[in-house]
Amino acid sequence: MSLLQLVINELKAIVSDKAIAVTLFGGVLFYSILYPLPYLHQVPTEQQLVVVDLDHSSLSRQLVRHADASAKIQVVARVDAIATAQQWIAAGKAHGLLVIPAGFRRDLLLGKGVVLSYGGDASYFLIYSAVAEGLVAAGLEAGKGIQLLGLLARGEQQVEAERALNAVRLNSVPAFNPGLGYTPYVVPGLFLLILHQTLLIGTGILGAGQWRTAGYWRETSPLKLVCGRILAFSLLYSLFTSFYVGWCYYWYGVTVQASLGRVALFLLPFLLSTAAAGIALSCLFRRRDLPTQVYLLVSMPILFVSGFVWPLALIPDPLVCLSQLVPAVPAISGLLQLNQLGAAWTDVLPKWLQLWGLFGLFFGLAVRGIAGKRASLQ
Repeated sequence: MSLLQLVINELKAIVSDKAIAVTLFGGVLFYSILYPLPYLHQVPTEQQLVVVDLDHSSLSRQLVRHADASAKIQVVARVDAIATAQQWIAAGKAHGLLVIPAGFRRDLLLGKGVVLSYGGDASYFLIYSAVAEGLVAAGLEAGKGIQLLGLLARGEQQVEAERALNAVRLNSVPAFNPGLGYTPYVVPGLFLLILHQTLLIGTGILGAGQWRTAGYWRETSPLKLVCGRILAFSLLYSLFTSFYVGWCYYWYGVTVQASLGRVALFLLPFLLSTAAAGIALSCLFRRRDLPTQVYLLVSMPILFVSGFVWPLALIPDPLVCLSQLVPAVPAISGLLQLNQLGAAWTDVLPKWLQLWGLFGLFFGLAVRGIAGKRASLQ
């Protein structure tokens, strides 16, 4: 059997297997919509806030108006007790609370420090941070108003007083995420992880199920079978990768800094090493349902050790070193540097060479694993 005929047979086996076809074609399409869905609004705005005003002064009411005018906060109620505000949050009617202490206006006019208490539902980190950011901005704006009154009372001219309060103007220009949204930040890494996990699941299901029956896989040499299987899965995943990196990046507004040629060159060893790893690991499974269960369980650990959703400094060093054997880890890190941060090819060259090294490692393990699997069945 020629290598071309072997690749065709492998593609037929993949497409005709319902479990593999649903995982590969359905999973890639389904996850391209499911994962970015929670982040389509990019930045959380107009989060509901309950105010506990214990001062009932003109200044406290002005602070509430400033908070309500913020793009991130919407004041939905004013209550007289913290317990009542907590009930609003527990019932899902609000996401945060602001407590203005008694004597707020008096202490500020006397030049004393005042503590504003705020909190919220930390179950949703983005919502909690939006509430905190909006309240901090409102508090600083109210503080500037009090300082301005103090400067005017001491005889300062209004123009000079306003200039003194705004001595430093921050002009923040985001370089790699112009919209400061969550989608361009998290989607590129997640898409690579989806490709990695579905490819491992597909090769695992195919390898775990074929050895129970007779077929071309028992008549072909281990080396040739591994080459044909890698080529078959790589052809399919080159299409899936083009769909993710091409159309999905454009649709979700993901920043692209690298050329298509460099992205394709970098992802080539990623697809090859992942396919080889999936074939090698498939020799460890005896049931077709196990690859899906195992790889889904390890998806979140792989996501965290990739370093773009959690600082690597907070992960034990032995775990970080061990994760370098997973093709998705150097691939995610390298592609984010190359395609999202505009890094030069020399900066990602070590990651690229690491992926080729992983391909060589898993290719050898795959040939040996299939040879051992065949010997155990004879």
